[in-house]
Amino acid sequence: MAITLNAKVRTENGRGASRRLRRDGQIPAIVAAKGDEGTISIALDEKKLILAMLKDEFYKDEVTLEIEGRGAIKVKPVEAQRHPVSSRVIHLDFQRL
Repeated sequence: MAITLNAKVRTENGRGASRRLRRDGQIPAIVAAKGDEGTISIALDEKKLILAMLKDEFYKDEVTLEIEGRGAIKVKPVEAQRHPVSSRVIHLDFQRL
């Protein structure tokens, strides 16, 4: 079963913007790509992301991101940064396939 997550494009970057997202129940992430496509900064819903991360398919198979205004893209999770004390996910990196 393929995993699909909805994402929003982030226009604000930086520490303050990321903290505001986390306070609102969102997780900042990036989608790295080679060539002309470039890197996309996105925000994901925290609860849906945690449910997806509990499944083995999240790490083994492709993940589809439905990005507002850009359509669906296939990605693979590369790195998840967690808070050192609470183990809460604070940032994700994806690689575009």
